[in-house]
Amino acid sequence: MPTSTPTAAIATPRLAFPALLLANLFLPLGPVLVRLSDVGPVAAGFWRLALALPVLIALALPGLRRAPPTRGEWRALLLAGIIFGVDLGAWHIGILYTRVANATIFGNMSALFLPAWALLVLRQRPTRAQAAALVLATAGALVMMGGSYELSARNLHGDLLCLIAGLSYTVYLLIVQKARGRLDSWSVLAVSSAFSAPALLLCALALGEAILPHDWTPLLILALSSQLIGQGLLTYAVGWFSPMILGLSLLLQPIVSAVLGWLLFGEWLTPAEWLGAGAVAAALVLVRLPARA
Repeated sequence: MPTSTPTAAIATPRLAFPALLLANLFLPLGPVLVRLSDVGPVAAGFWRLALALPVLIALALPGLRRAPPTRGEWRALLLAGIIFGVDLGAWHIGILYTRVANATIFGNMSALFLPAWALLVLRQRPTRAQAAALVLATAGALVMMGGSYELSARNLHGDLLCLIAGLSYTVYLLIVQKARGRLDSWSVLAVSSAFSAPALLLCALALGEAILPHDWTPLLILALSSQLIGQGLLTYAVGWFSPMILGLSLLLQPIVSAVLGWLLFGEWLTPAEWLGAGAVAAALVLVRLPARA
């Protein structure tokens, strides 16, 4: 079984790294779909979970029967669910009050928080390849987003909410990574989602948001792409990689968001931004090399 801090002695499944990359290709679809939905932003987060939950429970039942969570694991998954609800709620609201680039950067601060946790708390020293990849990817992300990022009083409310979301998501991933030491990915995702959904619904009602949609299409795609596929793949992969590699992989999401803006909204990328995207891609190749050796 995977541990929360994978070691060289444990053989990482061949599909784990592709699953990690694919998760970060699907998850950035969320902001676009939230804006296309005709419900409130927190309500969109609730439907993301609620619509996916029946499928998640069906997939999780065999694992839950085989390895029921202990009392401590139930508490951890409850906490993970509440924190994930905070992440979704804060980020979905923040998206409406700041620029897309700002929301993407602050909402993905886990890319920096996770390596910092590995270095400062877990005392994990990166290999030369990992250190080089981290520097290369950070530089690429800064170049990629430097032209579109805007810090101003007008965006402050949304920026702070997205920063809270990024911090919450970091804590959520660390809890899930530990739970994945014994439980399978569907069990972890289904139980934590079951705890998140009611919290988001109560928050949406308290905010007076529109709950019932007229057009279900964006919400159905949101549940499929972000929760079932994106979060499902990430929950599977999180058990096999260190926080440093997980954080590095999250840098894919701002790149994908920028490309989506180019494809969907005609927001053309400059040569420098393409160079930054190439640097992040090269870093992901570089960080994978030790695992192949």
